[in-house]
Amino acid sequence: MSSVRPPSILSNRSEQTLNVLEYEFLAEKAAALGRAGDRVGEALGKLTAHQGDGDERRILLKAAADAVYAYFIQRELCGLRKHDDAIRDYRIPREVLVRLGAA
Repeated sequence: MSSVRPPSILSNRSEQTLNVLEYEFLAEKAAALGRAGDRVGEALGKLTAHQGDGDERRILLKAAADAVYAYFIQRELCGLRKHDDAIRDYRIPREVLVRLGAA
């Protein structure tokens, strides 16, 4: 019968190694949040710049709502549960929030 052992990299400095891994994990979560925020800014910029109504506006509205939804999910994964500041900072229009069921 064999026993389960942790990888040798963890055997001597497990606490220090876990701290490094935790740091890397948090850095990736923050980078992912930044990328999601960039997508929100881009989608909202296109929506705001669009003049008129019709199918193209509906497509832009859906893209903006999808980007904001993904951003909110990433914020929650980072432990940020309230989105009021993000709604204010990005100036997320009510019509986008309505599509998310948030308004």
